[in-house]
Amino acid sequence: MTTSAKPTFVLLHGAYHGGWCWRDVAARLRAAGHAVFTPTQTGVGERAHLLSRDIAIDTFVDDLANVLHFEDLHDVVLVGHSFGGNAITGVADRMPERLRHVVYLDAMIPVAGQSVLSTMPAHVAAKVRDAAQASSGGVSMAVPAVKFFGISDEAQAAWVSARCTPHPLSTYDTPITLNHPVGHGVPCTYIAVTPHFAPTSVSRDQARAWAEQHAQAAPAAGQSRWHYVEMAAGHDAMVTHPAELSALLLNVAQGT
Repeated sequence: MTTSAKPTFVLLHGAYHGGWCWRDVAARLRAAGHAVFTPTQTGVGERAHLLSRDIAIDTFVDDLANVLHFEDLHDVVLVGHSFGGNAITGVADRMPERLRHVVYLDAMIPVAGQSVLSTMPAHVAAKVRDAAQASSGGVSMAVPAVKFFGISDEAQAAWVSARCTPHPLSTYDTPITLNHPVGHGVPCTYIAVTPHFAPTSVSRDQARAWAEQHAQAAPAAGQSRWHYVEMAAGHDAMVTHPAELSALLLNVAQGT
Protein backbone atom coordinates (compact mmCIF):
# COMPACT_ATOMS: atom_id res chain seq x y z
CA MET A 1 0.00 0.00 0.00
CA THR A 2 1.07 3.62 -0.47
CA THR A 3 2.43 5.14 2.72
CA SER A 4 1.16 8.49 3.93
CA ALA A 5 3.22 11.58 4.71
CA LYS A 6 2.17 11.36 8.36
CA PRO A 7 2.32 7.77 9.61
CA THR A 8 0.65 6.79 12.86
CA PHE A 9 2.84 6.08 15.87
CA VAL A 10 1.99 3.28 18.30
CA LEU A 11 4.26 3.48 21.34
CA LEU A 12 4.51 0.47 23.63
CA HIS A 13 5.98 0.62 27.13
CA GLY A 14 8.29 -1.85 28.85
CA ALA A 15 8.04 -3.82 32.07
CA TYR A 16 6.54 -2.12 35.16
CA HIS A 17 5.44 0.86 33.04
CA GLY A 18 2.25 1.82 31.20
CA GLY A 19 1.21 4.06 28.35
CA TRP A 20 1.70 7.00 30.71
CA CYS A 21 5.49 6.89 30.24
CA TRP A 22 5.19 8.22 26.68
CA ARG A 23 3.48 11.47 27.74
CA ASP A 24 6.20 13.88 26.64
CA VAL A 25 7.15 12.01 23.47
CA ALA A 26 3.52 11.58 22.40
CA ALA A 27 2.89 15.31 22.84
CA ARG A 28 5.79 16.15 20.54
CA LEU A 29 4.78 13.64 17.88
CA ARG A 30 1.20 14.92 17.92
CA ALA A 31 2.45 18.48 17.62
CA ALA A 32 4.27 17.35 14.47
CA GLY A 33 0.92 16.22 13.03
CA HIS A 34 0.96 12.50 13.77
CA ALA A 35 -1.74 10.36 15.32
CA VAL A 36 -0.27 8.63 18.39
CA PHE A 37 -1.52 5.68 20.44
CA THR A 38 0.06 4.65 23.76
CA PRO A 39 -1.63 1.42 24.87
CA THR A 40 -1.10 -0.20 28.27
CA GLN A 41 -0.73 -3.96 28.54
CA THR A 42 -2.82 -6.24 30.71
CA GLY A 43 -1.93 -6.20 34.42
CA VAL A 44 0.16 -3.03 34.62
CA GLY A 45 -0.39 0.73 34.76
CA GLU A 46 -4.05 1.70 34.75
CA ARG A 47 -4.80 -1.98 34.03
CA ALA A 48 -3.01 -3.19 37.18
CA HIS A 49 -6.33 -4.44 38.57
CA LEU A 50 -6.17 -7.21 35.94
CA LEU A 51 -2.88 -8.61 37.25
CA SER A 52 -2.89 -12.41 37.44
CA ARG A 53 -0.59 -15.39 37.00
CA ASP A 54 -2.49 -16.29 33.78
CA ILE A 55 -1.14 -13.43 31.65
CA ALA A 56 1.10 -14.98 28.99
CA ILE A 57 3.46 -13.15 26.68
CA ASP A 58 1.02 -13.88 23.85
CA THR A 59 -1.59 -11.95 25.90
CA PHE A 60 0.63 -8.91 25.49
CA VAL A 61 0.83 -9.56 21.74
CA ASP A 62 -2.98 -9.83 21.63
CA ASP A 63 -3.31 -6.54 23.54
CA LEU A 64 -1.24 -4.71 20.96
CA ALA A 65 -2.64 -6.47 17.90
CA ASN A 66 -6.15 -5.56 19.02
CA VAL A 67 -5.25 -1.87 19.15
CA LEU A 68 -4.19 -1.97 15.50
CA HIS A 69 -7.26 -4.01 14.54
CA PHE A 70 -10.01 -2.14 16.38
CA GLU A 71 -8.56 1.31 15.71
CA ASP A 72 -8.12 0.29 12.05
CA LEU A 73 -4.51 1.43 12.01
CA HIS A 74 -2.29 1.21 8.95
CA ASP A 75 1.05 2.77 7.97
CA VAL A 76 2.16 2.40 11.60
CA VAL A 77 5.53 3.15 13.10
CA LEU A 78 5.49 0.61 15.92
CA VAL A 79 7.83 1.43 18.79
CA GLY A 80 8.57 -0.93 21.68
CA HIS A 81 10.64 -0.03 24.72
CA SER A 82 12.59 -2.62 26.70
CA PHE A 83 10.28 -5.60 27.41
CA GLY A 84 7.90 -4.14 24.81
CA GLY A 85 10.22 -5.53 22.14
CA ASN A 86 8.53 -8.89 22.63
CA ALA A 87 5.02 -7.72 21.78
CA ILE A 88 6.03 -5.55 18.83
CA THR A 89 7.87 -8.54 17.37
CA GLY A 90 4.73 -10.65 17.81
CA VAL A 91 2.57 -8.04 16.08
CA ALA A 92 5.00 -7.71 13.17
CA ASP A 93 4.85 -11.49 12.86
CA ARG A 94 1.04 -11.40 12.60
CA MET A 95 0.23 -8.22 10.66
CA PRO A 96 3.25 -6.81 8.82
CA GLU A 97 1.00 -5.26 6.18
CA ARG A 98 -0.13 -2.64 8.70
CA LEU A 99 3.38 -1.50 9.58
CA ARG A 100 5.71 1.07 8.05
CA HIS A 101 8.58 0.57 10.48
CA VAL A 102 9.34 -1.32 13.70
CA VAL A 103 11.50 0.45 16.26
CA TYR A 104 13.18 -1.30 19.19
CA LEU A 105 13.98 1.30 21.85
CA ASP A 106 16.70 -0.35 23.93
CA ALA A 107 14.41 -3.36 23.70
CA MET A 108 14.44 -7.12 23.94
CA ILE A 109 14.33 -9.12 20.71
CA PRO A 110 12.60 -12.43 21.49
CA VAL A 111 13.54 -15.91 20.36
CA ALA A 112 10.72 -17.94 18.80
CA GLY A 113 9.43 -20.68 21.10
CA GLN A 114 11.38 -19.44 24.11
CA SER A 115 10.47 -17.37 27.12
CA VAL A 116 12.53 -14.45 28.37
CA LEU A 117 13.60 -16.43 31.43
CA SER A 118 14.65 -19.42 29.32
CA THR A 119 17.13 -17.21 27.47
CA MET A 120 18.77 -16.14 30.74
CA PRO A 121 21.43 -18.10 32.64
CA ALA A 122 19.67 -20.58 34.90
CA HIS A 123 20.88 -18.96 38.13
CA VAL A 124 19.61 -15.54 37.02
CA ALA A 125 16.20 -16.93 36.06
CA ALA A 126 16.03 -18.70 39.44
CA LYS A 127 16.72 -15.43 41.25
CA VAL A 128 13.90 -13.72 39.33
CA ARG A 129 11.44 -16.48 40.21
CA ASP A 130 12.55 -16.56 43.85
CA ALA A 131 12.18 -12.79 44.18
CA ALA A 132 8.70 -12.93 42.65
CA GLN A 133 7.72 -15.72 45.02
CA ALA A 134 8.89 -13.66 47.98
CA SER A 135 7.14 -10.45 46.92
CA SER A 136 3.85 -11.75 45.52
CA GLY A 137 3.61 -15.51 45.83
CA GLY A 138 4.98 -15.82 42.30
CA VAL A 139 2.38 -13.63 40.60
CA SER A 140 4.51 -10.61 39.79
CA MET A 141 7.95 -9.03 39.91
CA ALA A 142 8.36 -6.11 42.30
CA VAL A 143 9.21 -2.70 40.87
CA PRO A 144 12.97 -2.02 41.06
CA ALA A 145 14.43 1.29 42.20
CA VAL A 146 14.02 3.86 39.44
CA LYS A 147 17.79 4.28 39.12
CA PHE A 148 17.65 0.88 37.38
CA PHE A 149 15.90 2.68 34.50
CA GLY A 150 18.70 5.23 34.16
CA ILE A 151 16.83 8.11 35.77
CA SER A 152 18.85 10.47 37.93
CA ASP A 153 16.74 13.64 37.86
CA GLU A 154 14.78 13.77 41.12
CA ALA A 155 11.55 15.10 39.63
CA GLN A 156 11.58 12.52 36.83
CA ALA A 157 12.40 9.76 39.29
CA ALA A 158 9.51 10.72 41.55
CA TRP A 159 7.09 10.84 38.60
CA VAL A 160 8.11 7.39 37.37
CA SER A 161 8.27 5.83 40.83
CA ALA A 162 4.72 6.95 41.61
CA ARG A 163 3.36 5.22 38.48
CA CYS A 164 5.30 1.98 38.04
CA THR A 165 3.47 -1.21 39.01
CA PRO A 166 4.53 -4.84 39.59
CA HIS A 167 4.93 -6.78 36.36
CA PRO A 168 3.29 -10.19 35.73
CA LEU A 169 5.97 -12.86 36.07
CA SER A 170 4.15 -15.16 33.64
CA THR A 171 4.98 -12.85 30.72
CA TYR A 172 8.65 -13.61 31.39
CA ASP A 173 8.03 -17.32 31.84
CA THR A 174 5.88 -18.22 28.81
CA PRO A 175 7.26 -18.72 25.28
CA ILE A 176 6.36 -16.33 22.48
CA THR A 177 4.76 -17.62 19.29
CA LEU A 178 6.55 -16.47 16.12
CA ASN A 179 6.10 -18.00 12.68
CA HIS A 180 8.45 -15.77 10.67
CA PRO A 181 11.86 -14.13 11.00
CA VAL A 182 11.96 -11.18 13.40
CA GLY A 183 10.36 -8.17 11.71
CA HIS A 184 8.64 -10.27 9.03
CA GLY A 185 10.07 -8.14 6.24
CA VAL A 186 9.19 -4.77 7.79
CA PRO A 187 12.12 -2.30 8.09
CA CYS A 188 13.47 -2.28 11.65
CA THR A 189 15.57 0.16 13.64
CA TYR A 190 17.24 -0.58 16.95
CA ILE A 191 17.90 2.47 19.16
CA ALA A 192 20.44 1.73 21.88
CA VAL A 193 21.07 4.12 24.75
CA THR A 194 24.51 5.04 25.99
CA PRO A 195 25.87 4.17 28.44
CA HIS A 196 24.55 0.76 27.43
CA PHE A 197 21.85 -0.94 29.51
CA ALA A 198 23.13 -4.36 30.56
CA PRO A 199 19.84 -6.36 30.44
CA THR A 200 19.38 -5.66 26.71
CA SER A 201 22.97 -6.50 25.73
CA VAL A 202 22.17 -9.71 23.83
CA SER A 203 19.38 -8.11 21.80
CA ARG A 204 21.43 -4.98 21.16
CA ASP A 205 24.36 -7.02 19.84
CA GLN A 206 22.05 -9.08 17.65
CA ALA A 207 20.48 -5.97 16.12
CA ARG A 208 23.89 -4.44 15.48
CA ALA A 209 25.04 -7.64 13.77
CA TRP A 210 21.94 -7.73 11.55
CA ALA A 211 22.44 -4.07 10.63
CA GLU A 212 26.06 -4.73 9.68
CA GLN A 213 25.07 -7.73 7.59
CA HIS A 214 22.36 -5.82 5.78
CA ALA A 215 24.71 -2.93 5.11
CA GLN A 216 26.77 -5.34 3.04
CA ALA A 217 23.96 -7.09 1.17
CA ALA A 218 20.19 -6.96 0.71
CA PRO A 219 18.21 -9.11 3.17
CA ALA A 220 16.96 -12.48 2.01
CA ALA A 221 13.27 -12.92 1.22
CA GLY A 222 11.14 -12.50 4.33
CA GLN A 223 13.89 -10.81 6.32
CA SER A 224 13.83 -7.20 7.47
CA ARG A 225 16.38 -4.53 6.69
CA TRP A 226 17.91 -3.44 9.99
CA HIS A 227 19.34 -0.12 11.11
CA TYR A 228 21.23 0.47 14.35
CA VAL A 229 21.64 3.85 16.05
CA GLU A 230 22.69 5.03 19.49
CA MET A 231 21.58 7.99 21.60
CA ALA A 232 22.95 9.41 24.82
CA ALA A 233 20.13 8.81 27.29
CA GLY A 234 19.00 6.71 30.20
CA HIS A 235 17.23 3.40 29.56
CA ASP A 236 13.92 5.27 30.03
CA ALA A 237 14.84 7.61 27.18
CA MET A 238 11.21 8.61 26.65
CA VAL A 239 11.32 10.12 30.17
CA THR A 240 14.89 11.40 30.38
CA HIS A 241 15.32 12.69 26.80
CA PRO A 242 11.89 13.11 25.17
CA ALA A 243 12.93 15.87 22.74
CA GLU A 244 15.91 13.96 21.40
CA LEU A 245 13.98 10.70 21.15
CA SER A 246 11.03 12.36 19.41
CA ALA A 247 13.35 13.89 16.81
CA LEU A 248 14.95 10.51 16.21
CA LEU A 249 11.58 8.78 15.82
CA LEU A 250 10.43 11.41 13.33
CA ASN A 251 13.59 10.86 11.30
CA VAL A 252 13.07 7.10 11.36
CA ALA A 253 9.46 7.47 10.22
CA GLN A 254 10.34 9.68 7.27
CA GLY A 255 13.43 7.73 6.30
CA THR A 256 11.66 4.45 5.53
